[in-house]
Amino acid sequence: LQVLLVFAEEDEQSSGFRWACDKAGFRCNLARTPQSALECFLDKHHDIIIIDHRHSRYFDAEALCRSIRTTKASENTVIICVVQRHTDREESSILPLISAGFTRRYVENSSRMACYNELIQLEFGQVQAQFKLRACNSLFTALEKSQEAIEITSEDHVIQYVNPAFETMMGYQIGELIEKELTEVPINEKKADFLDTINSCIKIGKEWQGMYYAKKKNGDSIQQNVKILPVIGQGGKIRHYVSISRLCNDNNKVEKTCECIQAESQTDTQTCRHKDMRKGSLDVRSTTSRGSDGISQRRRSSMARVHSMTIEAPITKVINIINAAQESSPLPVAEALDRALEILRTTELYSPQLGTKDEDPHTSDLVGGLMTDGLRRLSGNEYILSAKQTHQVAGSLSSPISLNDIPPRITEAMENEEQWDFDIFELEAATHKRPLVYLGLKIFARFGICEFLNCSESTLRSWLQVIEANYHSSNSYHNSTHSADVLHATAYFLSKERVKQTLDPIDEVAALIAATVHDVDHPGRTNSFLCNAGSELAILYNDTAVLESHHAALAFQLTTRDGKCNIFKNMERNEYRTLRQVIIDMVLATEMTKHFEHVNKFVNSINKPLAALEENGNNGDGESIKTVLRSPENRILIKRMLIKCADISNPCRPREQCIEWAGRISEEYFAQTDEERRQGLPVVMPVFDRNTCSIPKSQLSFIDYFIIDMFDAWDAFADLPNLMEHLNNNIKYWKGLDGRNLRVLRPPP
Repeated sequence: LQVLLVFAEEDEQSSGFRWACDKAGFRCNLARTPQSALECFLDKHHDIIIIDHRHSRYFDAEALCRSIRTTKASENTVIICVVQRHTDREESSILPLISAGFTRRYVENSSRMACYNELIQLEFGQVQAQFKLRACNSLFTALEKSQEAIEITSEDHVIQYVNPAFETMMGYQIGELIEKELTEVPINEKKADFLDTINSCIKIGKEWQGMYYAKKKNGDSIQQNVKILPVIGQGGKIRHYVSISRLCNDNNKVEKTCECIQAESQTDTQTCRHKDMRKGSLDVRSTTSRGSDGISQRRRSSMARVHSMTIEAPITKVINIINAAQESSPLPVAEALDRALEILRTTELYSPQLGTKDEDPHTSDLVGGLMTDGLRRLSGNEYILSAKQTHQVAGSLSSPISLNDIPPRITEAMENEEQWDFDIFELEAATHKRPLVYLGLKIFARFGICEFLNCSESTLRSWLQVIEANYHSSNSYHNSTHSADVLHATAYFLSKERVKQTLDPIDEVAALIAATVHDVDHPGRTNSFLCNAGSELAILYNDTAVLESHHAALAFQLTTRDGKCNIFKNMERNEYRTLRQVIIDMVLATEMTKHFEHVNKFVNSINKPLAALEENGNNGDGESIKTVLRSPENRILIKRMLIKCADISNPCRPREQCIEWAGRISEEYFAQTDEERRQGLPVVMPVFDRNTCSIPKSQLSFIDYFIIDMFDAWDAFADLPNLMEHLNNNIKYWKGLDGRNLRVLRPPP
């Protein structure tokens, strides 16, 4: 930015602003007289001008401001008036300053930081707003020069602007249509017949397209092919109507384009009329196809720059491509594309659509409980899970045991921890429900985590103990045994050859830490419950990924607040930031609302390309496979898929472990349903009523909806035949119980 300081004499105030300009990186000029200030401004066109108004004996600050404002260059300049600080008299009015053209007033304060703060506020406030106005003005110029006829009306159908092309086409003089209601403009009866149809469509936010007739001023009828697009503006209401009308001749060929844009603001139409204009409302091909080659080229360049202001997401590009294809498509194709667009514009692009609740109540309830953020209905009986809750810290815990001093029974329970059939419940019993510390020490040692983090074993032991202490042993499922189980599954997956080819050491470290902390301080209730209950955590995280955000945040709070357990304290800053980002991303990936998005992206970006390479005989082409596996985007998808599979791998465990986990999660859901009924909250999973629930049916629904496709994809990537065998056996087991109409975990003796 360029700043002009106008001070007759050097003093602490002017020095403060000069220092502030240097600190902010702004270019600064200093003028002593009004004449030199005006000359300097006309030469440099400064973004900010600061004029000293404290000493009228030197020059008239208001007169200088008026002189600057008479120049075209000052239209988007922010001009500040520095006034004296008066403590002994009443505050004076700023209206004379505003009348003179000042943007705002600065009461003298020579503090360097006060000057710096003022400049920064100006940069991100008024100056940034002026930049946007400059862009709006360029768009306005494009409208004025456009050969397309453009009309802008208010939400009450009052015409606020028409461009010269519109006035010429419709036969009106300059300014003749401004502030007229559309009903005052002659229209053909045939168009009137269509108005109700059009309004009933566009008033509910839908596009309308069709033919109607309009009358020129001289009474001649013109036939138009019109497309009207309502645009949502301030307050979430329709404030604009973008109408693209093609003037048709006898052969119904498109000759011209008329665009009608309903402006949002009735008080500042020139400023705001382009603010919400959507890309695609202008027919760029039409705009750039007329006139000389030089003009055409400049227009192409201009429109390209305007379009580059918007960063399009891939889904936006897809929608724009489909919209363009509709223009030249037959009616049946256009209607089919409309249906496709409706699907693409939904937010749940990756979630399968269920049938009615009666058809599949178990699946429907599981989806409601795991994949939504609740009904967001506050009950008045707010569920207290506070972000200020007391958590265990290193100093409040006893000194943990060393890896070399582990009791024989625990050592024996961990002997086969590298195998998938490792029994976590045996370790839970041997450790008196403290399996995470012991299993963590062994797995982290096997992967060399202390060496990577440059931390001591005692720091790691303290950290594991702090994390485990902040899991709720009172939860039947989401306790430290579940965390240890997920840690074991993560370590097992990391040992698979394909995964080892893909991930770097920092990824392995992040995955093991994320698995350890992924459910820390879990209250034993779902996100839906917390949102419906209006819990403090739900409020803190805006009802979005509430628990997962809490787990990730608390994990780093517990780790960094005490040097005794801070496993990151010796890491280089950039490496720590990278590790932290990966851990957070993996923990957030365990949130179920994006389950199908993660799985589908994994299948389409990794499974299918690898399968295509194999089908084309490139199985041995290491470079092609490496390209798929090692791209940064795909490594992120693989890490997300890894922790997701580890988190809900219970149905792929040996049968007795699978049954035990099924009982524990069912009990936790039963307890939630009980509490929802006690508190009068919406019951998000009604089938989990301890008196009526069929556990086999709930397991089969969960496996069918969430597990099978995900583990098919993960098995195709990581080669896990033993897991798939357990999964098939467990499905048969649950189907056997369900076939006998049994609702319990095990058949009767």
